[in-house]
Amino acid sequence: MTKDYNMTEKLIAEFTEGYMEKIFYFCLKKTGNSEEAEDLTQDIALNILTALGKGTIPTSFAAWVWQIARNRYSVWADNRHKRIESVAGTDIGDYEIEDDSQSTLDKLICSEQLALLRRELAFIKSEYRNIVVAYYINNESIRTIANSLALSEAAVKQRLYRARNILKEGMNMAREFGVRSYKPEDIFYIMGVERLGDKEQPKSIMEHKLYVNIMLEAYGNPASAEELSLELGVALPYMENELEYLVRETFLVKKDGRYQTAFPIINCSTQEKVHIACLTAAPEITKTLTNFVDRLNDAFKAFGYDYYGKYKDWESAKWTLIKLAYQHFRFKTPSVHGITERPNGGKWDVIGRQISDVKSPMLICNYVRRGEGYDLQHFTFGKTTTEESFISEEEARVIHDALTNGVKADDAEIADKLVAEGFLRREGSIYEPQILVMKIKEIKAVIEKMDEKLLSELRILADNASKKLEEIYHKIEAIVDAELPAVIREDAYQRRLALEECYFDDGYLFETALANDWLTSQDKVSKAVGVCVDII
Repeated sequence: MTKDYNMTEKLIAEFTEGYMEKIFYFCLKKTGNSEEAEDLTQDIALNILTALGKGTIPTSFAAWVWQIARNRYSVWADNRHKRIESVAGTDIGDYEIEDDSQSTLDKLICSEQLALLRRELAFIKSEYRNIVVAYYINNESIRTIANSLALSEAAVKQRLYRARNILKEGMNMAREFGVRSYKPEDIFYIMGVERLGDKEQPKSIMEHKLYVNIMLEAYGNPASAEELSLELGVALPYMENELEYLVRETFLVKKDGRYQTAFPIINCSTQEKVHIACLTAAPEITKTLTNFVDRLNDAFKAFGYDYYGKYKDWESAKWTLIKLAYQHFRFKTPSVHGITERPNGGKWDVIGRQISDVKSPMLICNYVRRGEGYDLQHFTFGKTTTEESFISEEEARVIHDALTNGVKADDAEIADKLVAEGFLRREGSIYEPQILVMKIKEIKAVIEKMDEKLLSELRILADNASKKLEEIYHKIEAIVDAELPAVIREDAYQRRLALEECYFDDGYLFETALANDWLTSQDKVSKAVGVCVDII
């Protein structure tokens, strides 16, 4: 007895905690009205709890719950049908499948149900819709329809019977379109592109408002064409075409008749949780990195050497050194394959971000230019940029020439532009850098002179920095994994893209370092903050 009582209590708890919300959404989809959905949910819950209270212990609890839910919905639909029939006096079920000369359309026009029928035709599958339109609207015979579709007459009649039942159920619903049918949503998207498709995919797709909202609705929510059609307020014939197009273009995947978005979209909930985690971790991470940068500078100063070069003062140099330290100690994720080959000649990937109220840190961008014997990095802090706003490959070469053999006369125009932008300065015909310069061979030579005690101290600081950045990575990993739909989480590459997009951004680092007065405001330091050349 005690055992049965305990099982009953356990099942009641499982139902209230795990099924109530699901049943409400089931009812909402079926009724199309929140008030009626609440009433139907209460009715289903009452029947389930009453049965459990009387000692019913089903073999398969989930199947039993949903069977009761479907049965109670059938009762609700029958009652609603009777109420509507008493008012309207007719419905599509009044018209038997017959093959005579009288126009069924004429009958329907006389009925107040014609508008409802048209509405439901917009949300019925094409395999049924085409036959219904041919038979009821175009007044074609069963034989004609069967011949045109290469079906038997029995198959046509069977589909007509099935379609009529679907239409009846739909006509009895008080359908409500979803929020996105009247309030489309935008997302911010990031593209990794090696080659655009022949119609500028993915850009052309991501700028299409209907496509964006289809993908938002299907993200983590496998949905049928009918459900998406109703949610977005788009008639099913059009929705079906758009869905198949998005599947071909690899923005959606289709499985068992349901559609899911095939790339990560970082939703508002994930952004909020990641933001809080980063804000919490930022002070300690910033402290470990600034400690390392300061101590490393002291170590080189002891040997009379500025490892960041002679062209930059310390306060200006710190802006770039903290970024370089972050890059060096940043947790390195396991590598997976590169950019994805796509249809129509494209090679790209895309990540979406819902527009949210989360206040992101200042934007940090980075471009790398490589030439023979040098690497040049150009960072920008706190502003929106384009590729053209960064130092070009040609300009990087001229900067390198200014550091080594001197600027050639043919490059004077480029060099003068770099002077105007603060990356070079000119005295007569001589150009000299105004940027951070690291000469790798010289740096290694000084390190070799350091004693083991100093090197051990630097290693401890380095290990601490690496540890802190790994810790925040795993915290964010747990947040993102909990929010990612299975189709994305189980794809190693797409999962990594999502994690990379959410990882601790160096903007948090700069904001904290500024707040702690470790960094001096950009308007008070060198104009050329953010450029670093490694001479190999």
